[in-house]
Amino acid sequence: MRICFVVQRYGLEINGGAELHCRWVAEHMSKYWEVEVLTTQAYDYVTWKNHYPETETVINGIPVRRFPVTRPRNPEVFGRLQDYIIENEHREEDEFAWLEEEGPLSPALIDAVKAEQGRFDYFIFFSYRYYHSFHGIRAVPGKSILVPTAEHDPVIHFRIFKDLFRMPRAFVYNSCEERAMIQGLSRNEAVPGDVVGVGTEVPASSDGARFRAKFGIGGPYVIYVGRIDENKGCHKLFEYFLRFKNETGSPAQLVLVGSTILPIPDHADVRHLGFLSEQDKFDGIDGAEVLMMPSFYESLSMVTLEAWAMGKPVLANAACEVLQGQCRRSNGGFYYENYEEFREALRLLLTDPALRAAMGRNGRAYFSANYAWDVIENKYLAIVAGLERRP
Repeated sequence: MRICFVVQRYGLEINGGAELHCRWVAEHMSKYWEVEVLTTQAYDYVTWKNHYPETETVINGIPVRRFPVTRPRNPEVFGRLQDYIIENEHREEDEFAWLEEEGPLSPALIDAVKAEQGRFDYFIFFSYRYYHSFHGIRAVPGKSILVPTAEHDPVIHFRIFKDLFRMPRAFVYNSCEERAMIQGLSRNEAVPGDVVGVGTEVPASSDGARFRAKFGIGGPYVIYVGRIDENKGCHKLFEYFLRFKNETGSPAQLVLVGSTILPIPDHADVRHLGFLSEQDKFDGIDGAEVLMMPSFYESLSMVTLEAWAMGKPVLANAACEVLQGQCRRSNGGFYYENYEEFREALRLLLTDPALRAAMGRNGRAYFSANYAWDVIENKYLAIVAGLERRP
């Protein structure tokens, strides 16, 4: 079986989001299939500027071919167009213009998909909202499998995607909530698929004490890992956490791991450590009392799965249906709709070690049952086997 993965960018340097999701799945499924990757030369997800050479390379044993982006994205132009479409009545042509601005604009990549359709049994496209998935699926609908990585944001309601969601041969969903959202918008229940998600790579050992010593952190702390920006809910996290500190006198610190486009509060108990190595990140989770997940929009959240794999409870934003649903199904975390719920949940988690331990065990069991790599691999194999049996 020959399978081609098609994704907006790909590389060992890309350490999050759908791109990392794609690479991990491609590497794991290469045990069963002959796998290749088609992608662009982009590295920067803001502008999609060409970064990698237009050559064929091999990454962890998988052939990767990159194609040029013909026009980088102008973030200001894109932002204005997206705001206009979301806020106003508009034509379908406006949505197609948005799709080109969203990018990464690479007609050569689509031409390669068309040219290679006879060589591959299936093409697995990652992320519904980008140029490569929209036009790639339309080029090879009978051989396409979509991993939509969809979030409940306004873009999902664009008219151009309603028909797209009916075209693939199959779907690989990240969560029950994502499947329900897409089926509710497009009525594509006839398209087969399953809730699969992705596994994660947790080191054999991690050391919270080592993290504390390295970064000079004493006392209890909660941790946030990810991009620090408004869409991830970090502005509310700062507001709620500092109010919690003032009202309760808790000694807990907030440790932030990741790049930021938001100002960090000037407070002794808010520590921004920037981008860390994977080992430092996992050591930080290991030493934390709770993982904080304030994001409004997620299709899965790998760091949440990592925390549960390590037996750590999670405190999540209830506005994100996916995070709320995962907390409910796992019983591995609390979720909050407002500050009062945030305060009480965090107070309970910080003051009750037995509760933290029980939620951590629940989270680990949920991860093992649903996101261990053998579970993920078998679901991919079953989806493709099911397609092979269908006329």
